Order: sequence, then structure tokens, then C-alpha cells
Amino acid sequence: MSHDHSTMEHDHASTGSATGHEHHDHDEHAGHGDHSHHDPAQFKRKFWLSLVLTIPTMVFSHGLQDILGLSGPRFPFSEYIPAVFGIVLFFYGGLVFLKGGLQELRAKQPGMMTLISLAIVVAFGYSLAVTLGFPGMDFWWELATLITIMLLGHWIEMSAIMGAQNALGELAKLIPDEATMMHGDHQMTVKVSELKVGDLVLVRPGSAIPADGEVTDGESEVNEALLTGESTLVGKTVGASVIAGSINGDGSLTVRVTKTGGDTAIAGVMKLVAEAQASKSGAQVLADRAAAWLFYIALGAAVLTLIAWALISPDDPAFVIERVVTVLIIACPHALGLAIPLVAQLSTAIGAKNGLLVRSRSALEDARTVQVVLFDKTGTLTEGRQGVAQVTAAAGLEVDEVLALAASIEAKSEHPIARAIVAEAKERKLRIERTTQFANLAGRGAEANLGDRRVTVASQRLVTERGLSIGVDLVHSTRAATGEGKTVVFVVDESGVLGSIALADVIRPESVEAVSKLRKSGIRVAMLTGDSHAVAAFVAAKLGITEIFAEVLPGQKADVVKKLQSDGTRVAMVGDGVNDAPALAQADVGIAIGAGTDVAIESAGIVLASSDPRGVLAAITLSRSTYRKMQQNLFWATGYNAIGIPLAAGVLFGAGVLLSPALGAVLMSASTVVVALNAQLLRRLKL
Repeated sequence: MSHDHSTMEHDHASTGSATGHEHHDHDEHAGHGDHSHHDPAQFKRKFWLSLVLTIPTMVFSHGLQDILGLSGPRFPFSEYIPAVFGIVLFFYGGLVFLKGGLQELRAKQPGMMTLISLAIVVAFGYSLAVTLGFPGMDFWWELATLITIMLLGHWIEMSAIMGAQNALGELAKLIPDEATMMHGDHQMTVKVSELKVGDLVLVRPGSAIPADGEVTDGESEVNEALLTGESTLVGKTVGASVIAGSINGDGSLTVRVTKTGGDTAIAGVMKLVAEAQASKSGAQVLADRAAAWLFYIALGAAVLTLIAWALISPDDPAFVIERVVTVLIIACPHALGLAIPLVAQLSTAIGAKNGLLVRSRSALEDARTVQVVLFDKTGTLTEGRQGVAQVTAAAGLEVDEVLALAASIEAKSEHPIARAIVAEAKERKLRIERTTQFANLAGRGAEANLGDRRVTVASQRLVTERGLSIGVDLVHSTRAATGEGKTVVFVVDESGVLGSIALADVIRPESVEAVSKLRKSGIRVAMLTGDSHAVAAFVAAKLGITEIFAEVLPGQKADVVKKLQSDGTRVAMVGDGVNDAPALAQADVGIAIGAGTDVAIESAGIVLASSDPRGVLAAITLSRSTYRKMQQNLFWATGYNAIGIPLAAGVLFGAGVLLSPALGAVLMSASTVVVALNAQLLRRLKL
């Protein structure tokens, strides 16, 4: 995928972004005439012009005047106006359907476009025959209204689908055209497409970040809502990673480019949304199959109608043809074709806006059936980094004093424990002193001179080696902490042990709410970890999880999923995608979390860009709502055809119920509009 997202072809000037980024226009009706690639503006133009041509066609139509019992305007050759305008409409407005129908027949996949084509070809052929002398009533006005109403339905359909796909275009627009590149002391404006990995760019307050990178200078807060769906600003200091398209706050940042173009997080998001919108779900396959069946049913019904009415009214060919035309018009299953794609398009776009990236539609469809959510602990329920859980001081010393000493010693170390201690001291706004003669004690800690004191931050092993005695309070706190699976380090100087610091994996603040809400909605929650039973029990107790799988090796994670599935239970596996790939693939629904900038996680069906485990329930909620909408639309679309075709054939003729072709066209388009509007209601969903 190149920087201009050229793999995402897009032929709509109206939705392409100002930045030249393009997005893919998916063939939602694959095998159905590829009509989803049409620009709504094209249908809008065709509809309005066709409407203008339809009005005089109806006014001068003898057939319509006879039905209404009216006498229209007459002047020489006025009787040919419906025919002239009808022919123009057939080729101007109807050609798009005829082309689509041909494509479907060539692909041996008849469907909606074939049925529309059949209806307008029959109406056109019959009307032309009547105009040239065949006995009967011409259908020019009905041909005109049918084409115009079909164009209106298509315009609404395309606008709705394009609206869903515009989520991609909006993402593309977030990347700026130009960037300010630092070249020594000089600043130069360059095109974003010219940036290379390693370049330094200056991001001024309020401007968009041009490429994924790492902050090398400055401090600011950045809005990353485009990727995470979270409006809270994220603090950025030296060493922090930033995402292309996110908006810088009040500070200036110098950023070293780490990813450009198609490798950036936003390009990954666009690719995932595009893949999801292109992928077919089970419900879509069902709708496609129904459309194909409907074609054969419509043909069969038309043939039966022709034979039956030819036998009943052999002396009234006009009426017989009218019944056949009406059957074919009613059979146009546009509502059915729209029922699934539109809901699916909207759901992936809504998901993307909320930091839920749907890689496969079937995964989103299956999420509603999940009974157990199995979380991998590290990096999913926890942040995957150590944090200070407790500081205990020896008699006569203050807790902050012990922490400040430890942070001063560890300030020069890159070890995760050292980073956690320094971060905690900074959070408590403690003074970190300068040290000299720093030494790393491999596997045991670190030490340095603080003024004339030699202070060590070390493991219990080193304390034992040096034969130092530990106070009673420290012994108790150490025992309790290690019992919960925490890591304990000691702060030591020449006089003895000054205190201890217990560290634990930091639980994500959102995890408690995520677990609680899942359980409230009737879903079992289980936890999986490679850590010891003590660590697992400690984290599980904090989160209210009772089902625990601890000391599981990476290769055994998929077996745990299989074990849960053994009694037919539907399992969603939530992991960070690093060593969870087999388990994510084994689960009924694989959800990758903690994606950060690496969104293209192949093994998961759904990716949570925000690293927030609450997104799991949001995915299940979206799945349930999407499925409900699909069911409603399928019921409406197929129910309409099931009732309409027999009525059009004239089964209730004896009871005085006869559906005219024009009313058939109106009803068919009305069903399309209802389905489109019903799908749009999905936008009101709050995740």
C-alpha cells in the first residue's frame, strides 16, 4: 500500500480527500452488476433529468388519460411525445441497469440488475410495439415512472453506502499535505509523501502530525481520537510515539519519522476498514443467494402468469402483457440487495469511529453469540509494565524518602523496575538527586554514590549475600507482597536496609469496568496468563474474575480455548496479538487489543485500537445491533416480494385486487427507501 493509498481505488471526486488520499469503493454487490461503484451524483443527475422527462410523458400518455378518465392536451403529433421521451429515458436512465444486468448474466449470477433490466426491456418492447400498431395500451408512462423511481432508489442507496464508506475518506483527510522538516538549524516545507524514516519534523501547536514517529524534543498533549475513538488528550514527552493524523495540542514537538505512507497506523486502519467492507458476511451471502433465487422465481412466476392469463383472457393480449410486466417489476429485489450491504457498511464505519476495527464481517456477526470472553492478562487487562504497588520504610524513615533515594539511584538505568520506580517518584513530585559512579549489578540491582553515601537498590538475593538483617515490618510486608506475586526490591546503604519497594503489573484502570459490564450482560469472563498462580489470583481478585488459567505456556493458549469450546461454548479470545495468534485464531471470535500503531494483526477478526478492554463489550453490542438490523431488513425485503409477486400475477383478481405496474414500481422503491432508512437508524447506536 503506497502513501497515496493507491490500492484503494476511488472514482468519486466528491469523496476523495483534499490531500490526494483515496479510498476503496467496494463492490458490495459482487456478481450483481457491480453497480455499487456508481457515484451518487451521477444517479442524482439522472434522476432529476428523468423526472423532468417523465412529467410530459405522463401528461401526453393516452393510456394514463384513459385510466384516470381525463382528457389531456392535444395538438398535431402530440401522441408521439410519450414514445419519444420514453425512448430517451430508456437509453439515458435505463442504460445503467441494462449494463449491470449484462454483467450479471455474463458472470452467470443473475440478480437485481437482471430483474430491473427485464422489467424495463419488456415495458419498452411492448410500448414500442403498441406505438407501431400492435393492439393494446402503451406503457411509456409506466416505463418512465419505473426508470425514474429506480434511479431515485439507487441514488438513496448509493448515497447511504457512500456515506458509510466516507469514514475512510475522512480518515485520509486527516493527514496533512505538507510537513516542516528540520535540516540542522534550517526548517523546510516538504510534501508529506517525500518524508523518509529517520527524518525530523517540527509539529507546531494545533497542527496535524504528518507521519508516525517518536518525539525527540518538546512536550505537548495530542488528540488521538481518530484511531482510538477517545477524545481525552494524551500527554507526549521525549520518547513517546505519535500517530499520523492526530492533532497536536498547545506545545511544539520535534518528531523523528518511524513510519510513512502505507505503513502508518492510519493507513493500517483504512486498510482494515476497507477489507472489512469488502469482506462478505454469512448474512450477505444469504442475501446474494436469495436475490439469485428471486430471479428464477420471478421468471417462473412471469411464465406462469403469461400462460394462465393467456388461457383466461386469450382475446386481451394487452392485459396479459400488463400482468407479466407487473410481476417482473414487483420482483425487482432492490430492497433485498440493500438489506445487508448497507447495514454492514455502516457497522464497520461506526466501529472504526469508536476504535473498533472490524477485519472480517463474519467476526463481527459472530460476536453476538459469544458466551465466554477469555482475556490474556498481560498487556490486555494489565498494561504490561511494572508499577510501584507499595513502599515500606524501615523504622525512623519516611516512605517518600526511601522512594526518592531509590529513584535517584535508578535514574540512569533502563531496566523496567528502574523505570517504574523513577516514574512513581516523578508522579509523587519527589526530588531526584544527581549520583556518581553508577554501577549495574547484573541480575541483582544497581548502585551509585549519592554525596558520600553508597546506596544500592537490590533484590533479596543481594541482601542475603551481604548478610544484612531486615526489620520485622519489612519482613511482613515482603512476605505479603511475594505471596501476591509481586516483585520486591530493597533500598540499602552502609547502615543497613532502609526500606522495600513492591512492584506489580499495572492493572488498566478500565479493566474493572470492562469485566463488570461483561458479567452484567450475562457473559462469562475468564483470564489466561503465563504468570504464577499467585500473580493470577491477585489480578483476578482485583477485577472480580473467578475463572483463571495460570502458568500457561504461549503454545498452550490455544488448548485453553479448545477446552472452553469443548462443550459447544462460544469463546471470544482477547489478546495483544504477540504470542496469542494461535489462540486468537482458534477462538470463535479473535479480538486483538493493545494494537497501538501496529493495527494489522492478522489473527484477529476485530482489533481494538484504543487498547481499552471495554471495547470488547462495545464490539458485542455493535454485533447484536447489526444483526437485529440485518434481520429486520431481510424480513422486510423478502416479505415484500413474497406478497407482491402473487398480487402482481393477479391471484386476487376475482376479489377485485389488481396491482398496476406503476403502483408496483412505487411499492418496490418504497421498500428500498424503508430498508435504507432502517439501516441509517444504526447510527444512533451508542457504544
